[in-house]
Amino acid sequence: MSTHDETTVPTNGNENGDGELYGVLAEFDTPGELVEAARKVNDAGYTDFDCYSPFPVHGIDPAMGIKRTILPLLVFGGGFTGAIGGLALQWYCNAHAWTWNISGKPTWSIPANIPIAYECAILLSVFATFFGMWILNRLPQVWHPLFRQDKFARVTDDAFLLGIEARDRRFDAEKTRQLLLDAGAISIENVHFDPDPAKKAMPKWIVAFIVASTAFALIPFAIAAKARNSYSAEPHIHIFPDMDFQPKYKSDTAMDLFADGRANRGEIAGTVARGQLSADDVFYRGLEGGDGGEKWTTAFPKFYPDGREFAVNNELMQRGKNRYDIYCTPCHGYDGRGQGMVPERVKAGGGLWQARNLVEAPDKDGKGGVVVQMPNGQLFNTISNGYNTMMGYAAQIPHADRWAIVAYVRALERAQNASLDDVPADKRGSLR
Repeated sequence: MSTHDETTVPTNGNENGDGELYGVLAEFDTPGELVEAARKVNDAGYTDFDCYSPFPVHGIDPAMGIKRTILPLLVFGGGFTGAIGGLALQWYCNAHAWTWNISGKPTWSIPANIPIAYECAILLSVFATFFGMWILNRLPQVWHPLFRQDKFARVTDDAFLLGIEARDRRFDAEKTRQLLLDAGAISIENVHFDPDPAKKAMPKWIVAFIVASTAFALIPFAIAAKARNSYSAEPHIHIFPDMDFQPKYKSDTAMDLFADGRANRGEIAGTVARGQLSADDVFYRGLEGGDGGEKWTTAFPKFYPDGREFAVNNELMQRGKNRYDIYCTPCHGYDGRGQGMVPERVKAGGGLWQARNLVEAPDKDGKGGVVVQMPNGQLFNTISNGYNTMMGYAAQIPHADRWAIVAYVRALERAQNASLDDVPADKRGSLR
């Protein structure tokens, strides 16, 4: 209604059947006038008022005296709580309640637990943002009395409005109206609560939705609690069965599909698993001869399985040295004399254990020098399958690398037992 038709502002309902007065709503012509009006209302000491416009208006927050929101602090608090909670949960699970020793790794460490802590921080900060915004703005308010005003329906289109609530300690019907007129209001309307008390409360459908959502959210927790405190001989329910429940037959079970009634069909004659042909006895087993006359080879393989020529050259020696240093030196030492770290540790502990000397030469009677007199194939087999207290390294070292180690051991033997005759004549003068 026009302000010129108003003489009084009722406070507890009126003759039109409206309920208790909520406040007044003034309309302004431009965003600039709305900002100036907000500044005057704030300077007058009003605190329970708000401005409404179709779009954000620059400078209106300081004009209204709006302080910095505490929402960032709530978000930080939520994120910090999530990070600390995520770390604490992982510490409890991994380092306190269930301490599993996995390859000697620490049961709990900061770097390994950062991803989960980060995700928990993000999760709780999002919750703090979402619910904090709703709580600080006292939302939802679908029953707000402003929605009863036809003018307020234009606030998302072309209306610039300022509303002052009657509960403000500075509110006075006549003085408040005059303040808004002096600020440039083009019209002022009274805003009343709905006279129906039921419509002043939260709508029943929202209450029902909140109750139903809460009830449904508790169902997973109830199911988890029941599962932890009950026993069953039946398998768990598989929502995604994948391949857990497919028709299959285990070994030595009956099957009517075949004439012999067995599910196990055995190996098909004449077939070899891929990569397991190993037809070259020299390369794969260190044997030569065949047809029942196998013996350890004293030479090296002639070819690799892929057809490349097997050459004893500097590249093979470097590869053999690299593998020898990794797998053999702990016991046999870098010089091959059996004084590696393991025997030295045994000796330091008061024990006595000597690894085999790989480079010891036989005496005049041919005694000693076991490895030096050992055929290449037998040394290859020892590396593959072990001997006495030595374990086999077939699972760790490929066949080609085992032959490289054999070549390097032979080079060590030659270096440790060389004589003057092994030095070329033109180089002997440089020896000291």
